[in-house]
Amino acid sequence: MPDGNTAFWFQQDGSVETQAPKKAKKRSDGASSNVFSMFEQAQIQEFKEAFTIMDQNRDGFIDKNDLRDTFAALGRLNVKQEEIDEMLQEAPGPVNFTVFLTMFGEKLKGADPEETILNAFKVFDPEGKGTLKKDFITEMLTTQADRFSAEEMEQMFAAFPPDVAGNLDYKNLVHIITHGEEKDQE
Repeated sequence: MPDGNTAFWFQQDGSVETQAPKKAKKRSDGASSNVFSMFEQAQIQEFKEAFTIMDQNRDGFIDKNDLRDTFAALGRLNVKQEEIDEMLQEAPGPVNFTVFLTMFGEKLKGADPEETILNAFKVFDPEGKGTLKKDFITEMLTTQADRFSAEEMEQMFAAFPPDVAGNLDYKNLVHIITHGEEKDQE
């Protein structure tokens, strides 16, 4: 049975390759040797696909150059070195797939449950239609509390476009945020 320091690599043929560390390292606080049990198999596969896309040089680790190349592929060319360093410092060591998965698990542990996010939107939808006007959402998110920037609003509407009438289906948005897949229409 592998310990919490064992590195895992998913091969293209679906097999898993493991490698025990040459020198045992102290596990970081909060890291779990059972990180794979935190997610369903389909989620692990999605994380693996994301990891593979980010591991530009295919060495099994995400490093500074991989992050810079990933940002460039997403159209963000002027990323500051400090920002990349800060991202990598969140990891307890080199970012292999197990560390990558552990980091996501730790981030998701603090995420609000679907019902909490849904209830926040419902405050603005007293009729319970499940949709809100794009202009209203833009006004609320750019003027209240933790304000969204114009760029963040553009990103949100690019990822979750309103319908032709200008309505955002917030129930579907919340489902995608919390489950990562589009909700079947009732």
